[in-house]
Amino acid sequence: MRAAGLQGIHLRTKVHTTVPAPSREPVPDLLGRDFTASAPNTRYVGDITYLPVEGGRFLYLATVMDLYSRRLVGWSIADHMRTSLVADALEAAARERGSLDGAVFHSDHGAQYTSAEFAAVCGRLGVARSMGAVGSSADNAAAEAFNATLKRETLQGLGLKRWPTVRAARLAVFSWIGRYNTRRRHSANGYLSPLVYEQRAVSLELAA
Repeated sequence: MRAAGLQGIHLRTKVHTTVPAPSREPVPDLLGRDFTASAPNTRYVGDITYLPVEGGRFLYLATVMDLYSRRLVGWSIADHMRTSLVADALEAAARERGSLDGAVFHSDHGAQYTSAEFAAVCGRLGVARSMGAVGSSADNAAAEAFNATLKRETLQGLGLKRWPTVRAARLAVFSWIGRYNTRRRHSANGYLSPLVYEQRAVSLELAA
């Protein structure tokens, strides 16, 4: 590649969205790097990623993804990384699913996820928290992969380094998430989109 003058796309940047913080109480790793689920609405992963905007500004996207279908069922975008960002994403997932009672939510050790405020939200929703080891991206690889795919298929796919405006960033992400859930085929789903994969599961269950 060097001889041909080629250079790969670098997905990692110096913008840190994970600021490790000790939990007030120990949180176990309930996934053990097993990013699968036998049924919808049982096991989720989430993370925060940054969305660069012209003028040195950033938006931040918090996600909640169902490991059964890889469907993004909850997300939140804001110009800050306070705990309310991740809490809003989980609340959105609860509204979409009707209930998250009994589900597992796995994340990294970012200060937002280890906060007492987020623990209270999980408790109210009946969600069991799960976290991998501190500083190990592999322990939340499914969420990390989703973020990389989003960046690759939006900004980098257009040859851009940042969005021109906050509105453009929001619209691009909302549009991409809509396509991702309803039309983008996923290898883990037998090359069906997340929504179609879930619908097929419901149809098979009713038929049985």
